[in-house]
Amino acid sequence: MNIRESTEQWEEAYLSPYAAFSKNTKGREREEEPCDIRTAYQRDRDRIIHCKAFRRLKHKTQVFLAPEGDHYRTRLTHTLEVSQIARTIAKSLRMNEDLTEAIALGHDLGHTPFGHSGEAILNEICSQGFAHYRQSVRVVEILEKNGMGLNLTWEVRDGILNHRTSGHPSTLEGAIVRLSDKIAYINHDIDDAIRAKMFVEEDLPGCYTDILGHSVRERLNNLIHDIINNSYKKNEIIMSSDMEAAMQGLRTWMFQHVYKNEIPKAEEGKAQKMIAMLFEFYMDHPDKLPQEYRYLMEKGTADKERAVCDYIAGMSDSYAIDRFEELFVPKAWKAI
Repeated sequence: MNIRESTEQWEEAYLSPYAAFSKNTKGREREEEPCDIRTAYQRDRDRIIHCKAFRRLKHKTQVFLAPEGDHYRTRLTHTLEVSQIARTIAKSLRMNEDLTEAIALGHDLGHTPFGHSGEAILNEICSQGFAHYRQSVRVVEILEKNGMGLNLTWEVRDGILNHRTSGHPSTLEGAIVRLSDKIAYINHDIDDAIRAKMFVEEDLPGCYTDILGHSVRERLNNLIHDIINNSYKKNEIIMSSDMEAAMQGLRTWMFQHVYKNEIPKAEEGKAQKMIAMLFEFYMDHPDKLPQEYRYLMEKGTADKERAVCDYIAGMSDSYAIDRFEELFVPKAWKAI
């Protein structure tokens, strides 16, 4: 018996009967020889961590565009916080922590530069539409490894696709990530908004914080405990009704006072104009796309519009700015 087989045996003996066992995965689109050390989900986690799209998350906006300071969240730090929350819940419920971690680390791989502002403009100008959760799946199925994809298991891809609010993950591990994503962004976005001096903790509606907690630490602790206590030994991942209602109410308040506020959105118009101009340029000059995206068109994996969308969506904030300046800012201005 090798190490992987021993781990699979441990899963069957220790994990909840409602967990997704590695040996029972629905598998990959392309069959591969199993690793002798890692389970299928551990292998998926490692592939995500080592892929290019994961590294680019460190330079992609979470909420605040071009913030002044080093401590605002990026898409990468958001991903790590989701992973930590999700793993804590999964471990406590004896779910498959490796599957949970793989889904969490991969759930935002398809996000655009400049956060949801970038996603919104791409969805508007691309006739095929754009949604980051679908793009995240496209990244792992097609775009990584020069058009070969990461060949992840079905369960990880399902969890990535269904991490959105309206999603319905097929595994409890995916359901954990779906809730952990909301818990993470609501709380760390509050922290960042306070750092940006948009409001102070005491400005948050008491009808919600009296239930959830009066600090980021309290809210995280209470929400995580609530999910664990209400889901323990059950074939579902649920929250208590009052806690869920309070979290949803606070989320709505955040949309009104943070996500649509002029402070984080101050540079949104510029960012969206930048993306629109890049999109138009590459639609007119597809020969200027990097070879890997031209290859997608040659291979038939993408038409011109989708290849352009793939390229722009994969850009980091800084790379998008560099490409824009290279194409549209005269050399004379750069020299000044």
